[in-house]
Amino acid sequence: MRQQVRPKKNLGQHFLIDLGIAQRIADTVDACADIPVLEVGPGMGVLTQFLAKKPRELAVVEIDKESVEYLKTHPLPLPGGGELRIIQGDFLRMDLSEVFGSRPFVLTGNYPYDISSQIFFKMLDNRDLIPCCTGMIQHEVALRMAACPGNKQYGILSVLMQAWYDVEYLFTVEPSVFNPPPKVQSAVIRLTRNNVTDLGCDEHLFRRVVKTTFGQRRKMLRVSLRQLFDQQPPADFFEQEMMTRRPEQLTIAEFVNLTNLVSEWI
Repeated sequence: MRQQVRPKKNLGQHFLIDLGIAQRIADTVDACADIPVLEVGPGMGVLTQFLAKKPRELAVVEIDKESVEYLKTHPLPLPGGGELRIIQGDFLRMDLSEVFGSRPFVLTGNYPYDISSQIFFKMLDNRDLIPCCTGMIQHEVALRMAACPGNKQYGILSVLMQAWYDVEYLFTVEPSVFNPPPKVQSAVIRLTRNNVTDLGCDEHLFRRVVKTTFGQRRKMLRVSLRQLFDQQPPADFFEQEMMTRRPEQLTIAEFVNLTNLVSEWI
């Protein structure tokens, strides 16, 4: 019997044990462009074994030394021969332009719950390198990413992700397919880069506006926005119709317009 890697709570590890689910997740990359694939957090390679069967260049990045050792001592066959490329390190600290020599790639994985949002924010910062992303995340996070304006799940992650990517909620995964089982459901998603190349506003300020307004999501914009200004704009600025709305009511285009309004007084 193969020695198993023990899941580590400090790394948020929940190892997938259902091969059928692993195959379904691996197949989500088929709708993405025929470019290399980078898997985050392969663990013992349950998902990796199905990705490795695809005629694509594949690399995995794993922070857990025990998992890296397991993958090295239990090599997976690749279609063209050779060995699986294993990168030991922290995905959040990597220079992603170095992984495939500045070539674009698909990002996938069974992402650790505790850093999934950080993974997606890093993806946003490297969106020109990552035209497609798939994988499994916490159900609640997936709902937030895919939510539309007016939905109670609509928030910071929804706006920032959908500004640059089309988000698809693919299917739900039950806790029983993991070791150890998480306390919540999971979901598999796919994000595909949209055609936006320029938001039409200052991107840094856009993020500030989105995060500031959703930081007080129950308040009207005329209240939550005031903390952005060192010197308050004239009173009629806050008398505009938009200022009577709450952030979950705004589309991405309206957040862009709001950012441009704010930029005139910062």
